[in-house]
Amino acid sequence: MASESTFDVVSKVDKQEVANALNQAQKEVAQRYDFKGIGAEIDFSGEKILLKANSEERVKAVLDVFESKLIKRGISLKSLDAGEPFASGKEYRLEASIKEGIEQDVAKKINKLIRDEAPKGVKSTIQGDELRVSSKSRDDLQSTMALLKNFEDADLQFINFR
Repeated sequence: MASESTFDVVSKVDKQEVANALNQAQKEVAQRYDFKGIGAEIDFSGEKILLKANSEERVKAVLDVFESKLIKRGISLKSLDAGEPFASGKEYRLEASIKEGIEQDVAKKINKLIRDEAPKGVKSTIQGDELRVSSKSRDDLQSTMALLKNFEDADLQFINFR
């Protein structure tokens, strides 16, 4: 068994599921009694998701509704990058976005974690917005996957296990 086994570490989100969660959140915000008459809205504006309401607390409540819909659709909240509410005229707004791909600094943290805590023969290389992890032993790769499942900074998936 001289050949190396590999797998890729990626951070991807199903865009259709995000759109479904957004549509469900829009319906709930439109129907809920506590959101009546306060101008509560949630919309896509390009790549950003824009939440609006007449007070800071209400904007956070709209965000909470959207987060609950994402969770029901199986999307990790680690993928959601929500900013802080800010005043815009008479209303408060909050911009959120969905993170895709592994950023360089997060990839370096993952690389360091693999070097420090994974079994000895495991190597990892950064390839754009994903990582390739390789080893001669498939068991070492599986223990590395178990190690990365607890990673806090990003929502990680493992693909192309060969």
